[in-house]
Amino acid sequence: MAAKVWFASSEAGVQGESLQAKLLRLLDEAGLCERVAGDGGLVAVKTHFGEEGCDSFVSPLYIRQVVSKVKEAGGVPFVTDTNTLYRGMRYNAVSHLALAIRHGFGSEVTGAPVYIADGLRSENEVVVPIPGVRLNKAWIATGIAEADSLVVVSHVKGHAVAGFGGAIKNLGMGCASAAGKHEQHRAMPAIAREDDCEGCGGCVSACPENAITFEGGARIDPDACIGCGICVETCPESVIYFDYERDAAHLSERLAEYALAAASLFPEKVLYLNFLLKITPDCDCAPFSDRPIVPDIGILASADPVAIDAASLDLIDAQHGLEGTRLLLHHAPGEDKFAGVWPEVPIRTQVIHGERIGLGTSEYELVRI
Repeated sequence: MAAKVWFASSEAGVQGESLQAKLLRLLDEAGLCERVAGDGGLVAVKTHFGEEGCDSFVSPLYIRQVVSKVKEAGGVPFVTDTNTLYRGMRYNAVSHLALAIRHGFGSEVTGAPVYIADGLRSENEVVVPIPGVRLNKAWIATGIAEADSLVVVSHVKGHAVAGFGGAIKNLGMGCASAAGKHEQHRAMPAIAREDDCEGCGGCVSACPENAITFEGGARIDPDACIGCGICVETCPESVIYFDYERDAAHLSERLAEYALAAASLFPEKVLYLNFLLKITPDCDCAPFSDRPIVPDIGILASADPVAIDAASLDLIDAQHGLEGTRLLLHHAPGEDKFAGVWPEVPIRTQVIHGERIGLGTSEYELVRI
């Protein structure tokens, strides 16, 4: 059976309706009030605060509308995310919270407190079983796992390893503790061609996990590597690389299985929102925001993470790619836009594997509000 995906266009229309106003109508149409825990239930509004230097994350003004609807439903909302695996501003809860406030996510704007769900050093986690193919358990942040319901607010954009990030990635990678993120990323370790290494040592000093040693050439410990890609970017001779053909699908399958673990904690008490605005080539974890590859499209809502991601990809692919961006291929409507940026990545693996393991369905009915 096809899942319903509600859609609010970014076009203001003849009446000049704001997208914030449309979002409120979208939440009503998608049944937010029925899908969150009322009577004082704790509602995690899971979003992404953006790395320092990034400005393409979902605006806190939209988060404010979600928070207002959760309160209207009788829930007690908090805005949340988890710490990163790499060593940036969001590596621990103290600097992460400071950055969230600096990016406008304080309660003065959103109307709800900010809570970093996996604790000070990403050690607050619970183990959740997965009936998966690749994995049988997941480490999910305690502050999300113990909530009574969940609203997953995702910015749809490209990603160098997963191809794109939407609801599935925000649910799977975004709800995991550092241990869970490592379990997913270890499926795609960096590789060094030791014989071609000229021994500059830049990768050794750049690696945040001390996973690289130099013994006649750069050598990477695959068990210690977190797949952050810093060494790939650092190497001046391009002798360090990812094996996309061998590993990319494997990582995306683990990501979908983590999403299944997180979603299993909220049967009937979860709603997904995908923002198809500022659709950039890179994740919001990058310390910059590149030019969008297609025009703004709008906002989607669904109770099914696979359906909403499938609909998001279809709507993006239907656009004409913008010139002068990193979209080097596939500009025509109907062509795979994220594959035009990341041609080595199997873009729809998250959706395909998510459907295979029972996370949701890729068949959807698009309902325009």
